[in-house]
Amino acid sequence: MKLIFDNSVPGRRGVGLPECDVPAMNCADLPESLRRAEPAALPEVSELDAVRHFTLLGRQNMGVDTHFYPLGSCTMKYNPKINERVAALPGFSELHPLLPQLRNGNALCQGALEVLYETERLLSSLTGFAATTLQPMAGANGELTSIMMFAAYHKSRGDEQRKIILIPDSAHGTNPASAAVAGFVCQEIPSTAEGDIDLDELKAALSDQVAGIMLTAPNTLGFFNQNVDEVVRLVHKAGGLAYCDGANLNAILGRIRPGDLGFDAMHMNTHKTFSTPHGGGGPGAGAVGVAKCLIPFLPKSRVVKNAEDTFELCYDFPQSIGYVAPFYGNFSILLRAYTYLLMCGRKGFTRISENAVLNANYVRSRLAPYYEQKYTRSCMHECVLSASHQTAKGVHALDIAKALLDAGFHAPTIYFPLIVPEALMIEPTETESKQTLDDFCEAMIAIAKTAEENPEQIKQCPKSTPVGRLDEVAAARQPVLTAR
Repeated sequence: MKLIFDNSVPGRRGVGLPECDVPAMNCADLPESLRRAEPAALPEVSELDAVRHFTLLGRQNMGVDTHFYPLGSCTMKYNPKINERVAALPGFSELHPLLPQLRNGNALCQGALEVLYETERLLSSLTGFAATTLQPMAGANGELTSIMMFAAYHKSRGDEQRKIILIPDSAHGTNPASAAVAGFVCQEIPSTAEGDIDLDELKAALSDQVAGIMLTAPNTLGFFNQNVDEVVRLVHKAGGLAYCDGANLNAILGRIRPGDLGFDAMHMNTHKTFSTPHGGGGPGAGAVGVAKCLIPFLPKSRVVKNAEDTFELCYDFPQSIGYVAPFYGNFSILLRAYTYLLMCGRKGFTRISENAVLNANYVRSRLAPYYEQKYTRSCMHECVLSASHQTAKGVHALDIAKALLDAGFHAPTIYFPLIVPEALMIEPTETESKQTLDDFCEAMIAIAKTAEENPEQIKQCPKSTPVGRLDEVAAARQPVLTAR
């Protein structure tokens, strides 16, 4: 593929600009250290060349609209295009965040505020929490928001000595990071041979120093903790709070409400559960549901409904943890989630959870004869296999991931969770068909057979991608950031 620089012709232009009506800046105003010694070596191309360049680059990437994307434990699932149409409506897309909420009786942004208000109510009803905030801009931001509210809660009660957050070894990796950023000390709780949190270890860790526990439900092994109600009860009895990492919520939608299990807070990943775009550092949202005891500490502002059936952003919450996002979070993403909530309804979400679990167990059962399973019980939303058997031939999880690229599939998560050696974490989500899952399983089976018969062939993959096997350590430490 030719780079845009290859098509550069001196004097060629891709855009016509009007004459500048602002006085040009005198280069003498710039310090010598900031001036270029020579003009920037930018390509001179037509608009058509530029469009083709970026379109061709985009076709080199894998995404949910082009390939099966089984990346656990925070998988992107298909984003229905009706969401995009609603988000593009001028009444939403052309709003400015600083518009007055009401002016002389004109509802300038009442529709947007009502969407936020109704989205909060729908999420609270679906998850069993007393209230929800939509402000956090990502799942990890939702985790941090939850733990900051835990800290505010304990401080309000004079329990500032509670500085320990308990985290199972099967939790998401962002959990300890969020707790540490919020000023807590993390203490790991091991899993049992069945993949559940060890209750004896939990009991031994509880004290008046414990602020709470962060429990991923279902966890990164793909299991829903069979003793979750006892875990929450024990933590509450010790004076702590219970946080549910809701990144895997699509496995239990319509079947279990985490708020009913006694959790005090939970973040929700809209990109995974409510079909909004995600990835590449782009848009995100990590709504947080809370129990009644945490409502005073919710971020501000909060959308309230007045007696006149109008909506406004209210800021008068003296115990609030403050602002966690500009304005009111990522509105366009929340609008897409609202569309999905209305489209699916409660019965639709029950079907979603059933299909998510069915798809993951179908993949697990088909691949079980070819890849090791450290835990053999039925899974929920994702299955975790191991390439330990293949390592006897010198083929590792990374090699299998590279080989999948040649087969036309994005690789699953590898080497996580850490408690599974040579882990392959596969999450098909509920939106993939049986045909797609069969194609993926056949590719995985073929890779396992080739690894047994001709391991060197697997270790040479990928061969069909724009670049082959890279030195990933060197790429991270010595990145090449310019075209060559």
